[in-house]
Amino acid sequence: MLVSEFDFDLPEELIALRPANPRHSAKMLVVRDGKREDLHVYDLPKLLTPKDILVFNDTKVLPAQLYGRRGDMNVECNLHKRESAVEWRAFAKKTKRMKVNDIISFGEGCRLNAHILEIGDGGELLLRFDVKPGELEAILAEIGTMPLPPYIASKRDIDEDDKKDYQTIFAKHEGAVAAPTASLHYTEELLASLRDAGIPSVKLTLHVGAGTFLPVKADDTVDHKMHAEWGEISSETASILNRVKEKGGRIVAVGTTAARLLETAATADGVIHPFSGDTRIFMTPGYAFKAVDILQTNFHLPKSTLFMLVSAFAGLETMRETYCYAIENGYRFYSYGDSSLLFRHPLTI
Repeated sequence: MLVSEFDFDLPEELIALRPANPRHSAKMLVVRDGKREDLHVYDLPKLLTPKDILVFNDTKVLPAQLYGRRGDMNVECNLHKRESAVEWRAFAKKTKRMKVNDIISFGEGCRLNAHILEIGDGGELLLRFDVKPGELEAILAEIGTMPLPPYIASKRDIDEDDKKDYQTIFAKHEGAVAAPTASLHYTEELLASLRDAGIPSVKLTLHVGAGTFLPVKADDTVDHKMHAEWGEISSETASILNRVKEKGGRIVAVGTTAARLLETAATADGVIHPFSGDTRIFMTPGYAFKAVDILQTNFHLPKSTLFMLVSAFAGLETMRETYCYAIENGYRFYSYGDSSLLFRHPLTI
C-alpha cells in the first residue's frame, strides 16, 4: 500500500505536551461497529466484562538520551536497542565525522565512556560502554535524561516531572527507551475500579525502541524495514490468555506494543505461545489478527507504522474517519495525549 494513504493533517495545538491530571481523566474515543462514543479512560470498567482480560506491558523506560563529546565534537546519542549488558545501538547525528574505535565520553568528568563498534546507515551506532555488566543502568540514571519523543522535546525542555509522567505504574523490567504510552493513563484508582468489576489482567514485556518514532521513508509499505524490539511472554501468561479465549473472553491489548508481541507469539489458530526474542512484525491493512480482540491506544503520527497498525485492526476508512472526528473534537494526540478503545472489525480478519 502507498504510505501516502496513511497521511492526515494535524493541528500542532492538539499535540499534548503534558498528560491529563489525573491520568485516568483523559478522554477516550470508543470505536465499535462503525460507531463512535466519547467517554473517558475511567469509563473502561463498564465497557468490559469479567470474561475479558487486559494485557499490560511492564517494560521500564531508561533515561537513555545522552550528551557527550568525541574529541572536540559534541555528540547527542539516543539509545534504542540493547544488544548485551554493555552494548547498545544508538541513533546519533554527525556520524559521518565518526570512525569505528572512536571513544565518546558522556557526563561530567567523562563519567561514562563508549567505544564505537559499528557505524550503520541512517545515523546508527553500535556502542560498547566501558563498564562491568550490571553497572550501566545506574550510571544512566545519573547522567541520562528521559527520551521524550521529538514532537514533545522540540517544543519544551525535559524536566523532573517527565521522570514520573513518562513512566507507567507497571514499569518493572528496564530496557525501553520509549514508554508504552497507552498504559500511561492507568492509576491505582483505575486499577481498583477494574478489580472491583472483576476484570483480570496479565503482563508481558516489550522493550520499546526509539525506532517507534522513525518516519516511514519508503513510498510503499512493502519497502519499509521494520525496527526490531525485544519481548517476552511467559508460559503462565500464555496459558492464562489461551484459557480466556477458550471460554469466549476477549483479549484487550493495552497499547500497540502489547498488540505487536501478542500477534508475534500467536499462531494461525489463535493460540498464544510463550515467546522470548526480537520481533519485527509490521501490521498493515490486510493483516489477519489472531490474538487481539480489543485495542486501547493513543492517537498516532500520520504515515507512521502505528497508524498503519490501528488501520489494520479497525479498518483504514474507519480510522481515517475516526481521526478526523478526533481532530474536530479536540482530542489530544501522541504520547501524553488522549486514548481510544478500538474493537476489532470483522472485515479486518
